[in-house]
Amino acid sequence: MSTRTTRRRAVLGACGLAASAAGLGAFHALATGRGLVARSRVGLAFGTTISLTVAGTDLEGMEAALTEGVAAMRAVEHEASLFRADSALSRLNREGRLDAPPGHLTALLSFALDLASKTGGAFDPTVQPLWPLWSRAAEAGGRPGDAVLRDCLARIGWRKVRASPDAIVLEPGTEVTLNAVVQGYAADVVMAALTRRGIADAFVDTGEFGALGTHPDGSPWRLGIADPRHKGEVAAVITPFTGFAATSGDYNMAFSPDYSDHHIFDPATGRSPKGLSSVTVTAPSGLLADGLSTACMVLGRERGGALVAGYPGCTVRFAEKA
Repeated sequence: MSTRTTRRRAVLGACGLAASAAGLGAFHALATGRGLVARSRVGLAFGTTISLTVAGTDLEGMEAALTEGVAAMRAVEHEASLFRADSALSRLNREGRLDAPPGHLTALLSFALDLASKTGGAFDPTVQPLWPLWSRAAEAGGRPGDAVLRDCLARIGWRKVRASPDAIVLEPGTEVTLNAVVQGYAADVVMAALTRRGIADAFVDTGEFGALGTHPDGSPWRLGIADPRHKGEVAAVITPFTGFAATSGDYNMAFSPDYSDHHIFDPATGRSPKGLSSVTVTAPSGLLADGLSTACMVLGRERGGALVAGYPGCTVRFAEKA
């Protein structure tokens, strides 16, 4: 993963809520029909389009909640997004050390390193050097050679990161990416901000998804999972949907027309895993859903399913390579 956009719209909200302004308009109309009002904020963050939508009766309270939610998301972006050259994470990668690391970055890296340990390194936040290698090769119409890959792999390994509340230190040549977890974590902090403000019904899209309460028409939230081979089509629907969901897929950023080379890397080989086209995980937190979906792409159906089964309240859906 890298500073370029790596996640195409993988999951669509009920009634297209997460996908378009027209969907937001429909949401607002349904809320009005039930004597509610709805408010939304739409923008760009983490290299993608984000939207936060809430419904209720307290207009002033909803506006304050949305403002607080956006501010919480921006704080995460400022600390842990590679899409910002001035983020704490970008500074860490440039300088190899970050003293007094900020809270969001510390929490994200702690989770990422723990997941790396639990997966035997199948999930690894230090795969960042692979991105420019594959990107340059793809732009030249080829793939990285074995020798070049070996040199790059020497810079990768989650044990090359030393993290404490006082400092984060990287071994020379090591770089960290949190793109596999930061959008899910952002959904968590946004939803927490909305909940603190008393919001009971909300849909959050930070590149990963969270839902609270019910749809404005009174029905449960439904979440459509995108077909990995037919853009714009839905392969399955999660209903009811509450909590959080994340999808990782080979189609999100492919380096080859047949999707055999893509932005998710097996840290052991430096190449893309071959068995699955996408994985969707639902979980009690966006951070967990996001990390597990990426780990499962590398681990495959059997080992990935066993991993997810070890986390209470989580489910996983696999799409095999077409």
